[in-house]
Amino acid sequence: MERVFGWWRGPTLGTWLDVRRGHEVGRDAFGNRYFELPGGRRWVLYAGENDSSQVPPEWHLWLHHTRRDPPSAAPLPVRPWERPWRPNPTGTPAREVPSGALSAGGRRARSTADYRPWTPGG
Repeated sequence: MERVFGWWRGPTLGTWLDVRRGHEVGRDAFGNRYFELPGGRRWVLYAGENDSSQVPPEWHLWLHHTRRDPPSAAPLPVRPWERPWRPNPTGTPAREVPSGALSAGGRRARSTADYRPWTPGG
Protein backbone atom coordinates (compact mmCIF):
# COMPACT_ATOMS: atom_id res chain seq x y z
CA MET A 1 0.00 0.00 0.00
CA GLU A 2 2.91 2.36 0.70
CA ARG A 3 3.88 2.31 -3.00
CA VAL A 4 0.33 3.23 -4.03
CA PHE A 5 -0.23 6.10 -1.62
CA GLY A 6 3.38 7.23 -1.20
CA TRP A 7 4.49 7.05 -4.85
CA TRP A 8 6.30 10.41 -4.64
CA ARG A 9 8.82 8.99 -2.14
CA GLY A 10 10.32 6.54 -4.61
CA PRO A 11 10.43 5.43 -8.23
CA THR A 12 7.15 5.33 -10.12
CA LEU A 13 5.78 2.44 -12.17
CA GLY A 14 7.01 4.10 -15.39
CA THR A 15 10.51 4.34 -13.96
CA TRP A 16 10.54 0.64 -13.09
CA LEU A 17 9.39 -0.22 -16.63
CA ASP A 18 12.19 1.92 -18.07
CA VAL A 19 14.73 0.24 -15.78
CA ARG A 20 13.87 -3.06 -17.46
CA ARG A 21 14.50 -1.58 -20.94
CA GLY A 22 17.49 0.63 -20.07
CA HIS A 23 20.90 -0.31 -18.83
CA GLU A 24 22.69 0.74 -15.66
CA VAL A 25 25.75 2.88 -16.42
CA GLY A 26 27.00 3.36 -12.87
CA ARG A 27 26.51 4.11 -9.19
CA ASP A 28 27.73 6.95 -7.03
CA ALA A 29 29.21 6.81 -3.53
CA PHE A 30 25.75 7.28 -1.99
CA GLY A 31 24.22 4.22 -3.67
CA ASN A 32 22.21 6.10 -6.32
CA ARG A 33 21.96 4.12 -9.58
CA TYR A 34 22.10 5.78 -13.01
CA PHE A 35 20.46 4.45 -16.17
CA GLU A 36 20.25 5.22 -19.86
CA LEU A 37 17.94 4.14 -22.68
CA PRO A 38 19.30 3.61 -26.22
CA GLY A 39 17.47 6.79 -27.35
CA GLY A 40 19.48 8.91 -24.90
CA ARG A 41 17.04 9.25 -21.97
CA ARG A 42 18.94 9.27 -18.67
CA TRP A 43 17.66 9.01 -15.11
CA VAL A 44 18.60 8.20 -11.53
CA LEU A 45 17.11 5.79 -8.99
CA TYR A 46 17.80 7.31 -5.58
CA ALA A 47 19.11 5.10 -2.78
CA GLY A 48 16.81 6.89 -0.29
CA GLU A 49 14.25 9.67 -0.56
CA ASN A 50 13.75 11.38 -3.92
CA ASP A 51 15.98 14.44 -3.47
CA SER A 52 17.83 15.88 -6.44
CA SER A 53 20.43 17.49 -4.15
CA GLN A 54 21.71 13.94 -3.56
CA VAL A 55 23.10 13.80 -7.12
CA PRO A 56 26.84 14.62 -7.13
CA PRO A 57 28.01 17.26 -9.65
CA GLU A 58 29.74 14.82 -12.00
CA TRP A 59 26.56 12.74 -12.33
CA HIS A 60 24.46 15.91 -12.70
CA LEU A 61 26.56 16.83 -15.74
CA TRP A 62 25.94 13.42 -17.27
CA LEU A 63 22.19 13.41 -16.51
CA HIS A 64 21.77 16.76 -18.27
CA HIS A 65 23.78 15.70 -21.35
CA THR A 66 26.64 18.11 -20.58
CA ARG A 67 28.99 15.12 -20.65
CA ARG A 68 28.72 12.24 -23.07
CA ASP A 69 30.45 9.61 -20.94
CA PRO A 70 29.26 8.75 -17.43
CA PRO A 71 31.65 9.39 -14.52
CA SER A 72 31.98 5.63 -14.07
CA ALA A 73 33.68 5.48 -17.51
CA ALA A 74 35.46 8.87 -17.51
CA PRO A 75 35.87 10.37 -14.01
CA LEU A 76 36.33 14.11 -13.64
CA PRO A 77 39.72 15.27 -12.36
CA VAL A 78 39.68 16.33 -8.71
CA ARG A 79 41.10 19.81 -8.13
CA PRO A 80 43.15 20.43 -4.95
CA TRP A 81 40.88 23.34 -3.91
CA GLU A 82 37.64 21.34 -4.17
CA ARG A 83 35.80 20.27 -1.05
CA PRO A 84 34.19 16.85 -0.94
CA TRP A 85 30.62 17.03 -2.22
CA ARG A 86 27.70 16.51 0.15
CA PRO A 87 23.91 16.71 -0.22
CA ASN A 88 22.15 19.98 0.59
CA PRO A 89 21.76 20.12 4.42
CA THR A 90 19.13 22.91 4.43
CA GLY A 91 16.38 22.17 6.94
CA THR A 92 18.42 19.53 8.76
CA PRO A 93 20.47 19.72 11.97
CA ALA A 94 23.61 19.71 9.76
CA ARG A 95 22.67 23.06 8.17
CA GLU A 96 25.17 25.90 8.09
CA VAL A 97 24.27 28.74 10.44
CA PRO A 98 26.08 32.10 10.22
CA SER A 99 27.31 33.57 13.50
CA GLY A 100 24.83 36.47 13.35
CA ALA A 101 21.75 34.29 12.81
CA LEU A 102 19.03 34.27 15.47
CA SER A 103 19.33 30.48 15.77
CA ALA A 104 23.02 30.93 16.61
CA GLY A 105 22.35 33.43 19.39
CA GLY A 106 21.85 36.50 17.21
CA ARG A 107 25.12 38.15 18.25
CA ARG A 108 27.56 39.64 15.82
CA ALA A 109 30.38 42.12 16.02
CA ARG A 110 29.50 45.79 15.79
CA SER A 111 30.37 47.49 12.56
CA THR A 112 33.73 49.24 12.61
CA ALA A 113 33.18 51.11 9.36
CA ASP A 114 32.00 54.71 9.03
CA TYR A 115 28.36 53.63 8.91
CA ARG A 116 25.67 56.05 10.09
CA PRO A 117 22.05 54.89 10.02
CA TRP A 118 19.57 57.01 8.14
CA THR A 119 17.10 58.97 10.23
CA PRO A 120 14.10 60.85 8.88
CA GLY A 121 14.69 64.57 8.58
CA GLY A 122 18.35 64.19 9.50
